[in-house]
Amino acid sequence: MESIKFNPTVTNSSSSSTPIVMAFPVSDELLGTFVPIAVYWIYSGIYVMLGDLNHYRLHTKAEEETKNVVSKGTVVKGVLVQQAFQIAVSLLLFTFMSGDSGVVLPQPSLPVIILQFVVAMVVVDTWQYFMHRFMHINKFLYKHIHSKHHSLVVPYAFGALYNHPLEGLILDTIGGALSFLISGMSPRTAIFFFSFATIKTVDDHCGLWLPGNLLHVFFNNNSAYHDIHHQLYGTKYNFSQPFFITWDKILGTHMPYSLEKRKEGGFEARPIKKID
Repeated sequence: MESIKFNPTVTNSSSSSTPIVMAFPVSDELLGTFVPIAVYWIYSGIYVMLGDLNHYRLHTKAEEETKNVVSKGTVVKGVLVQQAFQIAVSLLLFTFMSGDSGVVLPQPSLPVIILQFVVAMVVVDTWQYFMHRFMHINKFLYKHIHSKHHSLVVPYAFGALYNHPLEGLILDTIGGALSFLISGMSPRTAIFFFSFATIKTVDDHCGLWLPGNLLHVFFNNNSAYHDIHHQLYGTKYNFSQPFFITWDKILGTHMPYSLEKRKEGGFEARPIKKID
């Protein structure tokens, strides 16, 4: 098992020349479980500290308060519950999957890591597209599971993972496990991949169209694209998440949009095609 060890040196008062070394091993698997959670709250917290940013909002503050049916306190609690559930599942999986040989495997070359990232992104997108779409098609699953996420008609950053725990297990935990296994990435690479995926998910739900956002430059699946899906008229479109829009285009669920300036300030994402 790969690990990063923290080795502080403590000086013995009776013999200053003899250091006492304590090792606290932190496995990459453990970091891969907790670092993305820390990234989630840090990155979404940055959006909170930036304030309302009315000139860049995709919805007015009044729309956020009237259309969303759950309080922000409830959202925070819901996300924490889901993350606790995912931590428990991840630790359980690592208990059965990780070895204890003590052998530290070398990291692959940079080109291999980039390829693993791309493969993992394709796997996550494929899994989440079909599972996400199925949760809309199946009325029972939508009513009892997925509708919790859509109670945020006007999404915001720290509500990105406001889901039913079962949805979190199916979409995120299983999807993440598949991307990890199929791509063949190491646990250390997975720390960076899942942290990046977390940043992308938070950004897609931030409800803002910020100038110079590099994620909007490299990915067509962005905050405006996903905002269309969150609207009551858009739940049959734009299922793709979190990276590409390929499956939407292939299977006819792609809804293009125009970004129009709002008189009150900010922007509005408007569907281009006729809504069925």
